[in-house]
Amino acid sequence: MLKKLVLAAMLANANATAHAAATVSDTAAATARHARQAYSAKVIDSLAAMVSFNTVADPKVPFEKNPQHIGFKRFIKQEAARLGLDYADHGYIMIVGLGQGKERVGVITHGDVQPVDPSKWKQSPFKLDRTSEPGLLLGRGTEDDKGPIATAMYAMKAIKDRNVPLKKRIELYIYMAEESDWAPLQAFLKTHTPPQTNITIDAEYPAVTAEKGWGAVRVTIPEMGAAPGSTALVSHFSGGFFDSQIPEDARADIDNADGALEQAIRARAAQQPGMSYQYAWQGKRLSVTAKGLSAHSSKPEDGVNAIAMLADALAVQRWRGSQAGLMVDFVNDMIGTGLTGDKFGKIAYSDDFMGPMTVSPTTLKANEQGLVLGINLRRPRGKTTADLTAEINTAFEAWREQNQVRATLQAQIGEPWVQDNAPHLPTLMKVFSHYTGIQDPQPVSVGGGTNSRLFPRAVSFGPTMPGKVYTGHSEHEHITEKQLLLNLEMYTAVLVELAK
Repeated sequence: MLKKLVLAAMLANANATAHAAATVSDTAAATARHARQAYSAKVIDSLAAMVSFNTVADPKVPFEKNPQHIGFKRFIKQEAARLGLDYADHGYIMIVGLGQGKERVGVITHGDVQPVDPSKWKQSPFKLDRTSEPGLLLGRGTEDDKGPIATAMYAMKAIKDRNVPLKKRIELYIYMAEESDWAPLQAFLKTHTPPQTNITIDAEYPAVTAEKGWGAVRVTIPEMGAAPGSTALVSHFSGGFFDSQIPEDARADIDNADGALEQAIRARAAQQPGMSYQYAWQGKRLSVTAKGLSAHSSKPEDGVNAIAMLADALAVQRWRGSQAGLMVDFVNDMIGTGLTGDKFGKIAYSDDFMGPMTVSPTTLKANEQGLVLGINLRRPRGKTTADLTAEINTAFEAWREQNQVRATLQAQIGEPWVQDNAPHLPTLMKVFSHYTGIQDPQPVSVGGGTNSRLFPRAVSFGPTMPGKVYTGHSEHEHITEKQLLLNLEMYTAVLVELAK
């Protein structure tokens, strides 16, 4: 919180200190100014067109036959032609280019988006909403990652307009499965030589030089036999939407409940900031519906986790008598309402630069194997994958033995990434400082994973300002119009400085 307040104060003083900060070249400044003056409206129109395509991966429709993905790619091809940029289609990957030369600067983005619940939006999430909240551009992909694509294309257009002499070719990479499957991009890069210098515009400013490793843990509790009919038990427990979203919805049903139990739950739930609850009765069944706040699971501190909070609200007693009740106990025993895994055996750890590992329950759904809890991990450097996996399994086995539970755990642990070879980093810092007035900016680490780690010398550069909530993956995804146009200027200036 203190870090966010300090960063907010720095941003508030940006105008007063802008001229004292680092400066960019006259060519870069003039080209960026032209981009904003000429294309402020058009970049928003382009974003609106991109948002209109529902580019969520559909497991029932192959990518190459998905009409939404086909339509999005067709738009990018037409937009590139209209802006005088060259275009190459490599299936899952599109490359929009400007200029010639053996040396190249890559801009890495993605055109696919995460799933969305339309019922939570004031207008369709696949229509750019400029009216519900003036100043905000709401829609799925506005921040992650269609807004960055639109700004990058118009930055390239502005450079072309001004006839900036380029020593290096600029290439915009648009990948269509970043949110669901990295394998096609990895296969593509085995035969395609990527640019020598790269920026990813899919994270935060000032620049991201480290990303935590993504991890997925699945805990499954199989169906149990019938419990005695007179004892209060949790007959249903569910929540969440997808693995990389902090869940804002969860529900529990309690059979054989009474008024005293409801009052105890209400009293405990009332102590939870940011949560709201609804209670409904059907005979002796009490249904408790929890509403938190969704967020990107790489930043669990920006959300309010409905699964964890509902389990905590139910922690007025132990619930051993049912499958769902055991899952309530597991969440309370092993995760709790904290964010860093301190209750899960010895798995918690931290790195001075990358920060602590975060541990978040994100999905809770029944399938043919049983009731499955999905836990999302974001891990820094500091432990080996083998050690962390062993600690997870040891903690789980201890809980299972103590509770005499038939349950299973599966863990998939990804590697953290650190970029220690980015000679263009000073250029990014100079541009950021020039346009924000923040002096001596320093690179940061994030919990999310981007395609930066697949490209040489790649670091992320925006689109989100430091100290601001990242809204990608949430049910309130947006970018402010002011930020979109600031990004247009900064991306234009940075590409001029890197390529001229």
